[in-house]
Amino acid sequence: METVTFFRTVVRAGRDLLRPELLFQAIWPPLAAFLVWSVVAWFAWMPLAQWIAAELPDWQWLNWLGPWLSHVAVFFVFAPLIYATTLLLVAVFALPRMMAIIAARDYPDVSRQGSAAAAFWGSLANTVAAGAIFVAGWLLTLPLLLVPGGLLVLPLFWAAWLNQRAFRFDALAEHALPEERQALVGRERGSLYLGGMLGALLAYVPVLHILALPYTAILFVHLCLGALRELRKQQGVAV
Repeated sequence: METVTFFRTVVRAGRDLLRPELLFQAIWPPLAAFLVWSVVAWFAWMPLAQWIAAELPDWQWLNWLGPWLSHVAVFFVFAPLIYATTLLLVAVFALPRMMAIIAARDYPDVSRQGSAAAAFWGSLANTVAAGAIFVAGWLLTLPLLLVPGGLLVLPLFWAAWLNQRAFRFDALAEHALPEERQALVGRERGSLYLGGMLGALLAYVPVLHILALPYTAILFVHLCLGALRELRKQQGVAV
């Protein structure tokens, strides 16, 4: 995808996000995920922080820094869980509705070659698998956050990977054949990773971070359905 076309798509997705019929679908998943994990944190935060503090090495400089680090560590345990839960809710429940609205308005000529039921179960399986890898990888690399720069690089890397892994499937599940989806993932790999990274960066922006994942979902609908339209035209297939 050309750079100019990509940035036009970025702006287009931003405008779509503010449409009332899409905004509701964008707001409820992050609020629901935050509420669920806030309840869990209410009961688990202090015991988990105390356990981490007790397991820290017996180094002198940790005598005064240890309690603070334990709470930071707990925060970084809950952060990927909230992110992955939000993505699951967006991908499996909110995105199909948003995609139906966007596809009917902007891509009525792109025919659906898949079924809604297969798309739902495929999305659920793909998102759960990707989310599990994301959470496990985040927790395994958590000690690397102590390395200078790790606090910025690692969360961005994992979030960008998860965004493109989940949403590229969801955006194409109802419209593309498996071979079309495979061809598009290979051909549009750069723009898909760039879209995933943009969504990850938005998660760092105060206030906007609440809508980072829903915005990314809408962006991927435009990226993927637009690319599917072009692929079918190039192959001489009636879109």
